[in-house]
Amino acid sequence: MKVHVISESLFLVKGTGIHTAFLNHLDLLREKDDVEVVVNGEGTGDIFHSHTYFLYYFWKGRNYKGRRVFTVHVIPESLKGSFPAWWLLMPFVKWGLRKVYSYADVCIAISPAVENAIIRSGAETRIVRIPNPIDTEFWQRDPAKRRKGRELLGINEKDFVVIGVGQIQGRKGVEDFLEIAESIDGAKFVWAGGRPFKFFTEGIVRINRKFREAGNRVISPGEIDISQMPFIYAAADLMLFPSLQENCPLAPLEAAASSIPVIFRDLEEYRLLYENPYLKAKNKDEFIQLTRKMMTDSDFYDEGVRISARLLKQFDKETIREQLISLYNSLL
Repeated sequence: MKVHVISESLFLVKGTGIHTAFLNHLDLLREKDDVEVVVNGEGTGDIFHSHTYFLYYFWKGRNYKGRRVFTVHVIPESLKGSFPAWWLLMPFVKWGLRKVYSYADVCIAISPAVENAIIRSGAETRIVRIPNPIDTEFWQRDPAKRRKGRELLGINEKDFVVIGVGQIQGRKGVEDFLEIAESIDGAKFVWAGGRPFKFFTEGIVRINRKFREAGNRVISPGEIDISQMPFIYAAADLMLFPSLQENCPLAPLEAAASSIPVIFRDLEEYRLLYENPYLKAKNKDEFIQLTRKMMTDSDFYDEGVRISARLLKQFDKETIREQLISLYNSLL
C-alpha cells in the first residue's frame, strides 16, 4: 500500500500543532515496511491523506475520489482568539471548512468536539474518530536532557520550572500564564512558542506589552524546533496548559510523556476527550493554588506524575497506527 500524505505546512507555516501532527503521522507510517509513504509532490499513491486544507489539498486530491482522507485539526471555534477580527471571518470560515470536510471521503475527527463540529457544519462525509498519537520514547526524559534543556534556557539546576507551550496568541491563554507567573515566587516560568502567523495573530500588541511587564519573571525563547523540544520539556518540573480552546492538543501529551505533571484548564472539550483523570483548574486562582501545591507537596507532585502516565495510555501509537491502516484498507 502506498499512502500519499500532504501538508502545506512544509512550505507555509511550521510552528503549529498541525505541522507536528503531520510529522508524527509520517514517522508512524514509516515505522514498519507494510506502507510506502509519498509526501506532497513526490508522486502518487493508493490513498490520499491530508492534514491541511488550502488549494494544494484540493489540487493534489483531485485524482483520488473515493480514497481521500482528511485529518481535521481545525474547526470554526479554533478561529476565536487566534486571528484579529476573527468574528468577521467566521461566516467565511464555516462555509470554507464545510467544503473542505465534504471534499474528503473520510474525515478523521481527532476528538469528540471535532466530530461534533463536523456534524454541525453539515458536511457530507464519513467521520472516523482517531486521536493524535504520542511517541513516548521520543519525549522520555533523562538527566542529560534535563541538563541540556536548562543550559538552553539559562536556568539554574535547583530552580522549579513551570512551562507553557503554544503559539503566542490569546486563544492559548498566554495572558493568564503571565499573570500566574506574577503571583508565584520561587519558580521560573517559561513560555515556549512563537508567532508563525506574524502580524496576523490575535492580541499581538497587547500580549507583547504583558511580556515586557513580566520582565525576567518569564523566559520566552520563542519558536523552538521540534528536535529541541524534548530538552525543553526535560528542563521543566510542571506544565500549565491554560488554553481556552483545543481539540486534541499535542503539547500537554508531550509534557506528560516527559514525566511531568500537567494542569489543564477545565474545558468541556477535555471532559469529552480524555478517558483517564487529569489535573484541571477552572480559573487563574486555581492554577496558582495547584502550582503552589506542586512546589511544596512532594506526594501531590508524585501523584501528578502518575496521572500523566495514565493519561497517555489512550494515545498509544501502535493502536492508532492499526486504526489508520484499517481505515486505508477499507477505502481500497
